[in-house]
Amino acid sequence: MIKGYQEKLMNIYEKIRENENRNLKNRKKEILQKAPEIIELDNTIQKLSLALPMAILKGGSEADLDNIKADIQELRKQKYELLTSYGYPVDYLNLHYQCAKCQDTGYIGTQRCKCFKNKLVNLYYETSKLSNNLATCNFNNFDIRLFSPENDGNYKNSQRKNMEKIYEFVRGGYLPNFDNDNTNLLFYGESGNGKTFLSWCIAKELLDKGYLVIYKTSNDLIRDLREITFNNNYMLEDLLINCDLLIIDDLGAEQVTDFSTNELFNLINKKLLNNKKMIISTNLNLPDIEKSYTTRVYSRLVGNFTFFKFYGNDVRIKLNLARMRSQQQ
Repeated sequence: MIKGYQEKLMNIYEKIRENENRNLKNRKKEILQKAPEIIELDNTIQKLSLALPMAILKGGSEADLDNIKADIQELRKQKYELLTSYGYPVDYLNLHYQCAKCQDTGYIGTQRCKCFKNKLVNLYYETSKLSNNLATCNFNNFDIRLFSPENDGNYKNSQRKNMEKIYEFVRGGYLPNFDNDNTNLLFYGESGNGKTFLSWCIAKELLDKGYLVIYKTSNDLIRDLREITFNNNYMLEDLLINCDLLIIDDLGAEQVTDFSTNELFNLINKKLLNNKKMIISTNLNLPDIEKSYTTRVYSRLVGNFTFFKFYGNDVRIKLNLARMRSQQQ
């Protein structure tokens, strides 16, 4: 697990427990004012519950132990009847757990509870910065009909057929084999043909399964690399290198400098060495990538990425025009 996430999760569980302890104290104060006899019963039950293991340690007789158990059972019955008579649930003076299985600790014995993973996913969503986008940009809203079925003769396949092949690769091979395959993806081609949308669809699928996905535009990434280099932000470096999937969107839109090219190479190289996957999208064609980012970067991409070209009509413009027409009707 990336450094810091275990500590963050343990802090979340601690706050949950602290909050419930406060709530229980407030419930007890409320009952004390309305029905102090219930609190007396509850205190007596707690004393007897502590006395029982002490009696066992002291070698108390079986009859003595049975008497204590019977007293506890009878007092609980009286407490429950009184709580009900005042309109309260029978567990009103008990701790209320968000997760009864682990009692809000995150662990059942030495094993992580299911709620641990759920909270980890929420943290990953927060870190990815994609929560708002993924609410709509996901495979449930992927519509192949938006891509043109007409072949203009410039490519072997129509825009739709091309997207169907890419979609089949992603859904049929890349995502199901994410754990066992070190495939990195490079989406390239003109703007508005679904590169970013498909990247977001992939991000949601993986985040929901508990993988840490980080999304960065090329500008944001270079800004982060400056932060790492000049301010020694090792936690940020750890996050970028060791996340399960790093998505770099719109490569080529940033200002390309010697610094950005060198640090981009270093990041890609470290990700490859650590077998941590990447998706890079760019509007550049392949010769322009080599021209902009040097042969070293280009060599890493050609040697370690699976390339998919996106082409055809601008789907983003098509959708915006359709929205405008519907608003005018």
